[in-house]
Amino acid sequence: MRKIILASRSKARQRLLKQAGLKFSVAESKIRECHILKGSCGRLVMENAKKKALDVAGRYKSGLVIGADTVVLAGKKIIGKPKDINDARRTLKLLSRKPQWIYSGLAVVDIDKDKVYIDYEKTKVYMYKLSDEQIDKYFKKTSPLDKAGSFDIQGLGSLFVDRIEGCYYNVVGLPLAKLAGMLWMAGFDIFE
Repeated sequence: MRKIILASRSKARQRLLKQAGLKFSVAESKIRECHILKGSCGRLVMENAKKKALDVAGRYKSGLVIGADTVVLAGKKIIGKPKDINDARRTLKLLSRKPQWIYSGLAVVDIDKDKVYIDYEKTKVYMYKLSDEQIDKYFKKTSPLDKAGSFDIQGLGSLFVDRIEGCYYNVVGLPLAKLAGMLWMAGFDIFE
């Protein structure tokens, strides 16, 4: 069994990998994500995921490193994790006004074969219109500061979501089916 290393401290991503039955270790990347849109959003999140995975891969002699980056695209604006609670409030209010796209970039670095596989997933999210009071009550129950878009679809934030088009796990931060396909391309079968 080849070693899997997740280049992320994200609790949501760790829960998803455990849910998929994978044994893995965690090593946080030192790379700061770039959230300046110069080309396509897909290219941006793939590049961020690749940089994170390569940063962590440089510390190991063997194994597969998984890097990921998730952002929200609202209109032409990239939204990552909020800077503070006021930024989170503005973000959630904006996102509840019209549909947005969630993009997650994935990178799998095969250290043994010196190969990198990259791809991305996108999901459209439709939310109910939220009042200031609803947002404030939500923030008293959960912290938005570690969440792209300031909400968690797998927790209380699910109450705001009318519907999605695409991969649910992408909105959580790790599109599992896409990742399984990439691991398979790298010669790792998650069912073994």
